[in-house]
Amino acid sequence: MQQDILINWSPQETRVAVVEHGAVQELHVERTLERGLVGNIYLGKVSRVLPGMQSAFIDIGLERAAFLHVADVWQRNEGGEPPMALRSKAEPLVPIEKQVFEGQALMVQVIKDPIGTKGARLSTQISIAGRLLVFLPQDDHVGVSQKIPLNEREALRSRLQALVGDKSTGGGGGFILRTNGEDATDEELAEDIAYLRKTWAGIREAALRHAPKSLLYQDLNLLQRVLRDLVSEHTQSIRIDSREQFATMQAFGKEFMPAAATKLQLYKMERPIFDLYSIDEDVAKALGKRVDLKSGGYLIVDQTEALTTIDVNTGGYVGARNFDDTIFKTNLEAAGAIARQLRLRNLGGIVIVDFIDMAREDHQNQVLSEFKKQLSRDRVKTMVGGFSQLGLVEMTRKRTRESLAHMLCEPCPTCQGVGQIKTSRTICYEILRELLREARQFNPKEFRVLAAPKVVELFLDEESQHLAGLSDFIGKPISLHAETDVGQAQYDIVLM
Repeated sequence: MQQDILINWSPQETRVAVVEHGAVQELHVERTLERGLVGNIYLGKVSRVLPGMQSAFIDIGLERAAFLHVADVWQRNEGGEPPMALRSKAEPLVPIEKQVFEGQALMVQVIKDPIGTKGARLSTQISIAGRLLVFLPQDDHVGVSQKIPLNEREALRSRLQALVGDKSTGGGGGFILRTNGEDATDEELAEDIAYLRKTWAGIREAALRHAPKSLLYQDLNLLQRVLRDLVSEHTQSIRIDSREQFATMQAFGKEFMPAAATKLQLYKMERPIFDLYSIDEDVAKALGKRVDLKSGGYLIVDQTEALTTIDVNTGGYVGARNFDDTIFKTNLEAAGAIARQLRLRNLGGIVIVDFIDMAREDHQNQVLSEFKKQLSRDRVKTMVGGFSQLGLVEMTRKRTRESLAHMLCEPCPTCQGVGQIKTSRTICYEILRELLREARQFNPKEFRVLAAPKVVELFLDEESQHLAGLSDFIGKPISLHAETDVGQAQYDIVLM
């Protein structure tokens, strides 16, 4: 499927949109002051070891301590076995308290950005991504990406092993061939091997010179990652609207990714580059709950801290010959739309999809097959189950950074992200109960209620009788004062 990559650059923010057939499939945002940490390597300091949780907290100089689980602690492998990340989960792990101790200086790499209240997740299994290869400096394993066809893997692995053993590129370390390295020449692979080993030598040298809590290596910025990670054989063009960054990308691309660099184009038109495909409109829609389908149906996407739920509805779609076909065609269209929304919104973790109930099993199978087909285009790892007894589809999508909504939005100061607030009448009754509670403890001359205008208005109108009755009961006057700059659920009672 042919795709175009559009890059909108400004000093404070870089935005990258991947477009296929005029529709935005992915949106990547990097802000200068909020750059992601995944891939960064730090010299951390162990601040606390928790044997009960088989984890440790590591201080890497951030606001919150980062988290290291025993499964992410590198252990030396004998006999050229694959690294821990690729080995069976059934293999026993050495307890974390026998591997790290408080106060220890430890080289760690961020594998998940801080999300919400959670600190960054770390690994001591260091990996450095190049254009064609991933370097594993602590292991001797040589492997090939699982996305490369099975019948080609062994030949590619043997070829890579021969290159890794070549003394001209240095020595030591393991390598995994990336998908875009499948057709690379020996010369290109050798250059990548030499570059990665040189990078690792620089990191090791920095670790000896710097104090704990120091950054040793920072992963590529978004513009560089576009050339390394987003460009594929399906990419027709990469258009950027900054002359300066175009030159920077060209220089980087010619040195490390010459094939990708040939697709770079400088966008010179007056019209903003994101207006070409109404990308800002798609972003605005991706921040809302409702997603309309072309058929007249729609999705409701609800993101919470624990999971994301997606509900499919027929809406006004009545185009099929019978009701079963209407449901089937809505679900079929929804399968593609859901996969796109997951990519566009960068939703991760557990996702529950509530397709419209289908009576026929063959319809269920076709919808599930289409859903898996659409998800297979995702760069992020996904796992999908079948239909449950309740007709739900459960899936997971690997989460490595904040979702689009969490990156661009913040909780409403009035509802604190709940999405709803108490009614004015509910607040009135809360105030009445609080006044009675205060009157039993204190003996002021007067009670003054400071509340939102709508609450005060209700007290002066429909609830005036209840307020007057309470005033008579406690034997104290109650005055009202409207505060225009407070939320509806906020109030205060002043003892005069």
